[in-house]
Parts: sequence; structure tokens; C-alpha cells
Amino acid sequence: MKIARFPFLALILLTSASCQPKNTPTKSVLVEKELVEHVQINPEELQKYETAYFASGCFWCVEAVFESVKGVKEVYSGYAGGTEVNPTYEQVAYGRTRHAEAVEVYYDPELISFTQLVQVFFGSHDPTSLNRQGPDRGAQYRSIAFYENDAQKKVITDYVLLLESKNVYDLPIVTEVKEFDTFYKAEEYHQDFEKRNPNNSYIRNVSVPRLNRFKENFKSYLKEEAH
Repeated sequence: MKIARFPFLALILLTSASCQPKNTPTKSVLVEKELVEHVQINPEELQKYETAYFASGCFWCVEAVFESVKGVKEVYSGYAGGTEVNPTYEQVAYGRTRHAEAVEVYYDPELISFTQLVQVFFGSHDPTSLNRQGPDRGAQYRSIAFYENDAQKKVITDYVLLLESKNVYDLPIVTEVKEFDTFYKAEEYHQDFEKRNPNNSYIRNVSVPRLNRFKENFKSYLKEEAH
């Protein structure tokens, strides 16, 4: 599959908004009136699905991308890749931990494969950008493809080699291929943030354009309602 080269650096010029928190005592001020209620799914129902974990910048954007993909049942925003226990948004977003903003993807392997999710991951962000994605800078926004077993690791590494052999990107891929350890679910107000906050400046200027670029290049991967 040919992955289109997106003008990611243009995102910097669009807005000064950022996924990073402002110097405020509480993050609740970031959340507008909830227009979309987060649907709680019974954990037992999710047990029948497989999981995949990725980090590729602000998790608001990444969650929205994977939720648009057919075969994906649920996506949670959270933190992974570090060693600190029970990190908070403020700690991660200010670079006070070794975690990255990440997503937990529950998917039906009969409808979408792990290989296809890896394609979605690489095709929806810039894997050549070190510790940065769009206007967000810092190791907490680095690119990581997590694997839970040797088979998943091979899928990721083989796909990286394929991308490199086809010269899809002008710069070297810097994505970390990392064994999955623990995922810490983010605070509730981060879940479905794009749906809940359509008028947020970051969502309008960064997240939605990123999602739309993905949709344009992966039409066959989309849920019917995402078209």
C-alpha cells in the first residue's frame, strides 16, 4: 500500500494551540459542554476483542483516527512506554515521566488485522519526526508501535523495512518498536475528546485536518459512518 506523504510541518503554521496543558490548576477548563456522552462499554464485552497499542502524538488525534476504522470496537486514550506508576495528564504532558500519550485499541481480528492497524498507524502520522508531532513537542509525543508478542513485533519491523525499501518517506523512520508493558487509561475527560469538543481550537485546526487526511487515503478502511 502506498502511503501518501502528508505536509505535517504545515500544521505548525495553522495554530498556536497545543495538546499540552496550559498553566492552570485544573484541566477541566479545557473541556467544553459535553455534546457527546461517552458510551460506557462493559469490560466483559471487550474481552472477546484483541488489543493493540500505539503512540503517535496527541492522543486526542490518535483516538479519533482509530475510532474511524472498521473492526475497531473501542479506543481509549492513555499513557504507556514509561516506568512511572499511575501517571497523570499534567505529569505526562509536561514531560515529567518517560511515558508517551498513547491509545489502547480493541479490535475484531475477523474484520481488521493487526497488520492493517499498523498500516493505519504509520499512515496517519509522521514517523520520521523525532519527539514531535505537528505543533506538539517533547518525548511524550514520540512515535511508538508496541508489540505484545513476537508475531506482532515481526509485523511492525517488516512493515518498517517495506516502507524504507519503497522510499515512502524522505527522512529515516524514528518510530520506536517497543514491547508493551502497561497502559494507564487517561482521565475521563480525555476520552472521546474530539467528539465532545468540536469547537476546541486544537481540534478544529490540528485534530480534524489530521483525521480528514487519513480518511482520504484510507477510504476502504473506514466504518460506514466515518465516510
